Amino acid sequence: MSRPLRWALIGASDIAATRLIPAIRANGQSITSVRSGNLDHAQSYAQTHGIAIATTSLLEAVDRDDVDAVYISSVNTLHREQCEVAAKAGKHVLAEKPLAMTVLDAQAMVDACASADVVMATNHHLPASPTHRVIKDLVSSGSIGDVRAIRFHHAVQLPDRLAGWRINAVEEGGVIFDVTVHDAAAIAAILGTHAKSVRAVGMNQDNDPSGPPDAVVTSIEWEGNVLVQTHDAYNNAHLPTGIHILGTSGAIVAENCNTGDPVGDVWLVKNHQRQEISIPDREDLYIRTVRQFQAAVHGQGSVIVSGQDGVHSLAVAAAAYESARTGKTISI
Repeated sequence: MSRPLRWALIGASDIAATRLIPAIRANGQSITSVRSGNLDHAQSYAQTHGIAIATTSLLEAVDRDDVDAVYISSVNTLHREQCEVAAKAGKHVLAEKPLAMTVLDAQAMVDACASADVVMATNHHLPASPTHRVIKDLVSSGSIGDVRAIRFHHAVQLPDRLAGWRINAVEEGGVIFDVTVHDAAAIAAILGTHAKSVRAVGMNQDNDPSGPPDAVVTSIEWEGNVLVQTHDAYNNAHLPTGIHILGTSGAIVAENCNTGDPVGDVWLVKNHQRQEISIPDREDLYIRTVRQFQAAVHGQGSVIVSGQDGVHSLAVAAAAYESARTGKTISI
């Protein structure tokens, strides 16, 4: 039996508290240390979550014999440096999306992990979703023929506790780098291909107009002659998220499926008749992600979303951001 991983948390974040800490412990793994830029916050966070070591020092948190892997969920602009330090220390890396704020920095993270021969994964949760896995199986089995178009509705209501940098920090990219990047990873996982170019319209509908976009619509040319449309926003409290996939011999409709919870429903549609598709399991997305990460570390499988996959999703988000800024179609 593989030895359970021991983790350092780089970033005393909400996502770590609500998703990763429970997932790590549900898999029988443990957390050794937590690092934050604010010592009081690190200590309070460690006490709340039963973590022995709280520090502001990256090396103190990571470069330890009782740490096997790190989870990076700090602000996006710090990811590259923290990943490179972890890789140099021989630690496996699970990094939050977006991997960085530039494709160059993200690729450097992937290269650092490859050079150190450590496993790297990107914490895009949607490819681990039970509904998304069913959708992927339907597409790959040819149930709807050749895919021609995808509509991806990922507009949500942003909770107050998660506002902060998402709506105030221009350098963090707003909804495009926070949500559109997830769309790109999810669509790539479903189709097994990559985006070619992006045209985007972004705006700030409900927050400071000088801040980053809080709503965006994209038109994406995808490999395989597929047209993709996405809508991402922080101001939808009413309509469930969803996916429509149009194929040459059928279609797929999914509702309430672009969330961090194992929820949602999927239908196969032919000749305007819906057939509900059974979801065989409702396993927590993050428990599945962490379990497969450990398996990959022990050479027993692959991560769900690789570091290189994270570079591709970031490239789509970066292109969408540039398109929204310039009004031009941006090649990827």
